[in-house]
Amino acid sequence: MSSSSLTCTSLTFAWADGTAVLDGLDVAFGPGRTGLVGVNGSGKSTLLKLLAGELTPTDGTIRVAGEVGHLPQNVTLDTTLRVDQVLGIAARRTALHAIEAGDVAEEHFETVGDDWDVEERALVTLGELGLGHIGLDRTVGEVSGGESVLLRLAALLLRRPDVLLLDEPTNNLDLYARRRLYQAVAAWPGVLVVVSHDRELLDLVDQIAELHSGEVTWYGGNFSAYEAALAVEQEAAERMVRVAEANLRKQKRELVEAHTKLAKRVRYADKMYENKREPRAVMKLRKRSAQVSAGKHRIMHEERLTEARERLDEAVEAVRDDDEIRVDLPYTAVPPGRQVLTLENLGLAHGARVKGIVDLRGPERIALVGRNGAGKTTLLRTVAGELAPVTGEVHAHVPMRFLPQRLDVLDDASTVAENVARFAPGATNNRVRARLARFLFRGARADQQAATLSGGERFRATLAALMLAEPAPQLLLLDEPTNNLDMASVRQLTSALESYEGALLVASHDMPFLESIGITRWLLMEEGELREITPEAVGYPA
Repeated sequence: MSSSSLTCTSLTFAWADGTAVLDGLDVAFGPGRTGLVGVNGSGKSTLLKLLAGELTPTDGTIRVAGEVGHLPQNVTLDTTLRVDQVLGIAARRTALHAIEAGDVAEEHFETVGDDWDVEERALVTLGELGLGHIGLDRTVGEVSGGESVLLRLAALLLRRPDVLLLDEPTNNLDLYARRRLYQAVAAWPGVLVVVSHDRELLDLVDQIAELHSGEVTWYGGNFSAYEAALAVEQEAAERMVRVAEANLRKQKRELVEAHTKLAKRVRYADKMYENKREPRAVMKLRKRSAQVSAGKHRIMHEERLTEARERLDEAVEAVRDDDEIRVDLPYTAVPPGRQVLTLENLGLAHGARVKGIVDLRGPERIALVGRNGAGKTTLLRTVAGELAPVTGEVHAHVPMRFLPQRLDVLDDASTVAENVARFAPGATNNRVRARLARFLFRGARADQQAATLSGGERFRATLAALMLAEPAPQLLLLDEPTNNLDMASVRQLTSALESYEGALLVASHDMPFLESIGITRWLLMEEGELREITPEAVGYPA
C-alpha cells in the first residue's frame, strides 16, 4: 500500500451551467492520513468525487495508483437491500452456503474464489463498527441513518482499497459510532483523505491540506497544529495590512505636499514671467522647466500611491474573511413563560413514545440526544407535522419551522432569492435581498441556483428561507444542523443562533456545538422513551 497515491495535474472542473469550481489545480496525496479542509464552496466534495472517478474533469489529468474507495457526504442506500448486499458479499455468501449444504457446482467455487472467510470477516468488521447486532440478513430500511453510514464504511473496509476518501463521515453518527469511526481511521494503513468539520476526527490526521482560492496549501500535523499555524499567519497578515495602510496614508500625504510645493513653483515662475524680471528666453525656460518638473513629481508620487494601494490590496487579500450570519430579526422573540410547545402522551411511528406531558416554555433551548435509531428524527418530524402521531397529541402554540437533515426545503431549479421569496411572498425583491445579505448571499450570490450550492451554502440558504419566512418562526426545530458545515460555517451558525430570540429544539451528536449555543434542557431518547437528563449524563452509555 505504501506505493499508493493520487496525483492531479492542471485539474479543472466546471458545472454544466458554467460555474467554475477548480481551475488548474496541482495536488498529490501520498501515504498517510490527510485532512482536506476549506470553506464551504471551495470544492472539497467535488475534488473527492473527481478523485473517485464519479465526476469527469473539464480539463487536466488524475493519476491513481491503487484502488479507490469513496464514502460520499450524503449516503443514500436502497432501503430494500439486505446488509450482505450493501457489503458486496451476497453472491459469495450464497455460494458458500450452497457448498456447505452439499451443492458442489463449479460456479459456486468460482464465485467464492479464495475468500472462504468472507462471512466471518464481514461480521468482525460490523462488530468493530458497533454494528454486530444488525447481522447480515436485515434490510437497510430497518437501520438508522447513522447505521447506514457505518454500513457503507464497512463495505469499503471489507474491500480493502488502497486509497480511502471520506466526505463528512461523522454526519448522523452518535457518540458511540463516532468513536468506532475514529478507531477505523486511526488504524488505516494506506492513503486516506478525509473532509470533515469534526475536530476530534481531524486531530487524528498526519497533515492538513487546505483548499483555498483554488490552491492547496499544506500544513504538517493535525487540525490543532493547523489552527495554530493559521493564527500566526493571520496575525502576520493583519500586521502587514496595518503597515500597508500606514504607507498608503504617507503616500497620500506626500502627494498632497508635492502638489502644493510644485503649484507654488509654477505660480512663482508665472509671476516672474509676468513681471519680466529676467530675459524672455530664460523666463520661458524656467516656466517650461517648472511644468515638466511638476509633471514628473506628480507622476512619481501617483505611481508610489498606486503601488501602496496594490500592497494594501494584497495584504487585505491575505486576511481571511470571517463574516458572520446575523439573525437579529423582529417578531421571533418569545417572552419568558409563554407556552411554545406541548407534547401529550405521544406515541410515534417505529415504537418510540413520550410519556405524560412535556412542555416547552419561553425562549428555552432544548437538546435532543440519543443513539442512532433511537427516534429523534421521528420525534422532530412528528412535531413539525410531517408525520402523524400514532397516539397522543402535539400542540404548537407559536409559528415554527423545521430544518431537516436532508436540507430538501429548497427548490433546486430556483435561485436562492427565489427560494426565500417563496417563503415570504409579501416581501419585496429589495427586502429579500437585503435580508439575504445577512446570511452572506450578497449581489450575484443571491442569484445562484440552489442546485449549484455546496453543502454549507445550501444549509445557509435553507436557514435563510426558514428564518425569513412569514410569519417569523418563534420555534426552530433543527435536525443535526452541523452536518456538512465547515468550521467557519459552524461558527456562523452558532453566532446566528446566539442572536435568535425564539425557542430551539435541536437534535445533534455534536457536543461542542450544543454547549456553544447555551442549551437550557437536555432530553434523552433511549429505548423508545423520552426522559430529561442532566448535562453530565449526556455521554450516554456505549
